[in-house]
Amino acid sequence: MNIITIDAGTTNTRTFLWRDGSVIATASQEIGVRNTAIDGHNGALKQALRDSIASVQAQAGLSSSQVDLVLASGMITSPMGVQEVPHLPAPAGVAQLAHGMQAVALPDVLDQPLWLIPGVRNQHGAIGLHNAEAMDMMRGEETEVIGLLDRLQLGQAATLIMPGSHTKLVSVDEDGRILGCATTIAGELLQAITQNTLIRQSVDGEFADSLVPKMLLAGAAAAQKTGLARACFSVRTLGQFGAVERNERANFLMGAVLSGDLLALRNSSAIKMRPDTALVITGKLMLRQALALLIEEHGFFYGKRIVVDDAQQANLAGHGALLIAAERGLISQQEAA
Repeated sequence: MNIITIDAGTTNTRTFLWRDGSVIATASQEIGVRNTAIDGHNGALKQALRDSIASVQAQAGLSSSQVDLVLASGMITSPMGVQEVPHLPAPAGVAQLAHGMQAVALPDVLDQPLWLIPGVRNQHGAIGLHNAEAMDMMRGEETEVIGLLDRLQLGQAATLIMPGSHTKLVSVDEDGRILGCATTIAGELLQAITQNTLIRQSVDGEFADSLVPKMLLAGAAAAQKTGLARACFSVRTLGQFGAVERNERANFLMGAVLSGDLLALRNSSAIKMRPDTALVITGKLMLRQALALLIEEHGFFYGKRIVVDDAQQANLAGHGALLIAAERGLISQQEAA
């Protein structure tokens, strides 16, 4: 079978063409639901879908009629996507996600139905100040979680750390069901401070290009002691009055920002992590290394720790989508392997 999977987020749309469990064509567009928010309509998102689908078909030498199934996850299922699919309440695993899939007809985008995979929200009722911290939600990460758990074959409860523009902290049980999540905007915050504040001059508007453990840990310690805002300004003083190189200053800043993720990991009521729960760290190499080092240094975690490698996290959204589609009966288990 020829299967297209689409991972459409806030700022990017990534499209993959799969055959026999392997990716044979890819396309990416720097367009997402952010464009819908700006434009007031989803025309740009639909055009990105048309273009990316046409691109992977052309790369594989296929016509539209030769595509058997199209799956999509992420913010494409939000009110700013192509059709809203309500979040599923946690706990939710592959069975619940498969049951919650919805097929939508988009004749101006593709010939066959587009199967949408729902997101997951923490199980809570009315939200107020008394329980707002315990509430959270995801669209897209749930599919990545399913794909990653299949590759790791953990077979035990775990907390997943998934850094990116936003960091998702995700609790799963021994059956691979998502129990809840907590979100920070660490990546977005790091980008904003690096490129859009006075601190830009101190780091040349660039992120750290190699890990400097001493500076990373110093930045985290500063933020824990005197707060993030003060730690960020220390990047400027280190540049003006200290013999500290640009990459070292960028490491200090990264440590200061990521220290907030550690606080959330330890204290958030949205995930209720136990110190002996297995911990799985994903994301870009620099962030994986940085978070692993910070967690080790702070010494509040005592369970099994897995730092995922590049091969294990390749094309996770697509792999997870195939597994969910197989559970729904849209494809065979062999085609999802």
